[in-house]
Amino acid sequence: MTIFLGYVDTLFNSLEHFWENKRTERTAANVLIIAFLGTLALIELRRQGLMPEELAAIVPSNHYYAINVAFSMLLGLEVLGLVFSLSNSVAVSIGKQFEILSLILLRHSFNEFIYFHEPLTWTEASKPVLHILSNASGGLLIFLMIGIYYKLQQHRAITQSPGITANFIAFKKLVALLLLFIFSGIGITDAYYYLNSRSTFDFFAIFYTVLVFSDVLLVLVSLRYSSSYQTVFRNSGFAVATVVVRLALTAPPYYNVLLGVGAMVFAIGITFAYNRFEIKPIIISSPVRLPKESK
Repeated sequence: MTIFLGYVDTLFNSLEHFWENKRTERTAANVLIIAFLGTLALIELRRQGLMPEELAAIVPSNHYYAINVAFSMLLGLEVLGLVFSLSNSVAVSIGKQFEILSLILLRHSFNEFIYFHEPLTWTEASKPVLHILSNASGGLLIFLMIGIYYKLQQHRAITQSPGITANFIAFKKLVALLLLFIFSGIGITDAYYYLNSRSTFDFFAIFYTVLVFSDVLLVLVSLRYSSSYQTVFRNSGFAVATVVVRLALTAPPYYNVLLGVGAMVFAIGITFAYNRFEIKPIIISSPVRLPKESK
């Protein structure tokens, strides 16, 4: 097992180094720009009737759809960032989940524009604008509370043994690699369905569903190294927060924001309560020695 975890650690570190490289970041940003401008160009070609029928069948006719494509790809990059954050800290990975949720809410705001005609008129936008404001405001609230959440973090080692801690981190890297494999498979399958004019599924809803199981798995794995009440409660509570976030993704307008903000408040409450558990070292006082009687 130790040898296997050593291979896992090496593979994960290589992928993480590649992902966090500045050149990779610039390349990813360039891909987003090209995808956004390319989608706008394809949409315009379809609107002008300059595209083959086979290709026109899968290209939307609304320019606002290009924003949805760009944001979906951006969220995909954030998902990869979340996977790599799993090895650092459970608390940090939960924070990344809420970062993604805030971006998803902003994406929902832009999605409302897809159903508008061009040029945009107030008569058509008067009702959806409430949904836009709701999702955007929810994203802003979560963005503000994420700052509070990170400031409250007081990272503690799960054990005082460096060897055992390294073993636990290796297990988390193994879970992260499994998530990377699963998410890649989901994304490829979803893209294949879209290109073949088949009904696609909600990638991010499935993404958070898988996260629920991965969070529970990490709770169980952490029991191998520490069974302290505060650690078990915190990690289990974070798993509950992930479940609430998953519900928020499928909830109707307004309720999705309430659930998302509520999950963020719950995570902050768990962090505050966890910080109140101060592990004080046991001090064994030396026996009191009475002065010797003088002879």
